[in-house]
Amino acid sequence: MSLRSFCDPFARLAKLDIPPNVDFYQLFGITYDAPLSTIKSAYHKALFASHPDKRSFSSATPVDVDIALLKEAYNTLSNVSSRVAYDNILRNARMKTSTGPRPAQVISLEDFEEAEEGIWTHACRCGGTYRIVEEDMDAGRHLIGCESCSEVVWVGYELVNDEHHDMNG
Repeated sequence: MSLRSFCDPFARLAKLDIPPNVDFYQLFGITYDAPLSTIKSAYHKALFASHPDKRSFSSATPVDVDIALLKEAYNTLSNVSSRVAYDNILRNARMKTSTGPRPAQVISLEDFEEAEEGIWTHACRCGGTYRIVEEDMDAGRHLIGCESCSEVVWVGYELVNDEHHDMNG
């Protein structure tokens, strides 16, 4: 492996023969913001579960997980630059294949907390945060994604005409 391909995570990831429907995070059953300790634990658990001598014979179907794929998933997610590159690849793939995000729910802006001037936040069920800013509302954006997972919500709000607001307020 050349130094350039070692240092360039995109070059390394581009050469992988990863099945298109494999998501390393889903492979390990972890969230997209999982810390290294969780990744390592999930990797060891997956290796253990796929080892022929360690599997329970009571399971009806054997686990057919490629050990090389588990190793590649771990190496990718445990290295900061590789993980960033992989996350970008996932994000781009989602954008190309989706017809647009389907919101999980509709949340009124009144249910958001004003974190600071012009920024409102709401907790996601994953523990992450939805964040909408005044610029989003000025642009008419209602679909807001969680900062930690792929969940999207539709934020309900009405734009107020500044002139009308100034005359009455």
